[in-house]
Amino acid sequence: MKEQLIKTVAVAIVILLATGGLRTTAQTGISISPPRVYYAIGPGQSQTEKVVVSNPSRDYPLELAVSFEDWEYNAYGDNLMYQVGTLPTSCAAWISVPEAYFSLAPGESKEIDVQMTVPADYRNDTVPVHTAILYVTQLNPRDGVDQQGANIRIAVRTGIKLYQRLPGRFNPNLEITNFRYQHEEVPVLVLHFDNDGDVWADGRISVELLNQATGAKRVLPDELFYSMPGDERQKVLALPGDLEAGKYIATAIVNYGEGNTVKIAELDFTHER
Repeated sequence: MKEQLIKTVAVAIVILLATGGLRTTAQTGISISPPRVYYAIGPGQSQTEKVVVSNPSRDYPLELAVSFEDWEYNAYGDNLMYQVGTLPTSCAAWISVPEAYFSLAPGESKEIDVQMTVPADYRNDTVPVHTAILYVTQLNPRDGVDQQGANIRIAVRTGIKLYQRLPGRFNPNLEITNFRYQHEEVPVLVLHFDNDGDVWADGRISVELLNQATGAKRVLPDELFYSMPGDERQKVLALPGDLEAGKYIATAIVNYGEGNTVKIAELDFTHER
């Protein structure tokens, strides 16, 4: 299952630099694929994967630089970025590319070899998975205007996630720890689950609501999620704005992993408008 964003497809950050430039409606961008790269190697081993960087512009060349950062998810599944080597899960120092700087003509694509080498003396049984993010950053900003019509300079930084695990068997596992109804400003359901396996676990959450008085059923849109070992996650599930007040049974089905493992939770709650 591929991420939205970053399995979003990729992590895209637009940097706006305030300057006095020329007005233009043209756009600039960087495309990288695949959005995620996986390595299954242990101490002393290397693995090389290919990444394609493209310039989708029809008329604007790109001067580009490759860099790396650490990242992790917060309790809600948002991406948090850190400097290289900040996190114990970092593998950024293990990664190398042939060129840190390169250019792409309009419409041109370039294939990059991204090599990961785990140090031969690396030993850490408490960190089953290592990660990093590979960024490609535009070094030649383009003239543009913001929504208020002010002149700006636009540069783009796009990234993909890199994952490393040991070769051999791995055991993805999620455990649902709580399922609750929360009514503050907006009523929502909150599903709590932990990733207590030894590898990333990505999947989707499906929720069905049963009105206990009328028997009417409502199915909420599926929610995708992405998690890493040790994550303690809260997934906030929005309820329909037109949901009638009353007593409900909510059934949440969590489907994850390559084997489509399923975990189920039920909740009786009273919905207030």
